[in-house]
Amino acid sequence: MEQGKVVSLYLCVGHREPMASQERVTVAAGGLEGDRHRNVNSFRQILLMEKEILDGLSLSPGTIRENVTIEGLAIHGLQPGEFVRLGEDVVLEVTGLCEPCSRMDEIRPGLRVTLDERRGVLTRVVEGGQIGLGDGVVVGG
Repeated sequence: MEQGKVVSLYLCVGHREPMASQERVTVAAGGLEGDRHRNVNSFRQILLMEKEILDGLSLSPGTIRENVTIEGLAIHGLQPGEFVRLGEDVVLEVTGLCEPCSRMDEIRPGLRVTLDERRGVLTRVVEGGQIGLGDGVVVGG
């Protein structure tokens, strides 16, 4: 089974504020504790991103405002309804791809188009727990 690992974790702490880098986060119903977008009714609870895509675009983790950056596991081919396990306890359900918004062009002109179908994978929390840097990531619940 192909396995990746968590290489960065970020919380959105305020509107248009820089993302806050974390070494460990708590995943609970609705998303990440301390993240301003946490919402039990949302299909956009946690945004996952592949480090390899960021590297290819010379972007640092957190730049496109993802919550979890994963290395070594291709996630953009996952379909809604598939599950991703992070660490020992956390299970997320894929809800779809994240559409790049106009804010991406504020980072770099043309980035919105460049990131089409590559801005990350949206998920919702199925099982909560703790995840930290270096934790394993596998597809399947």
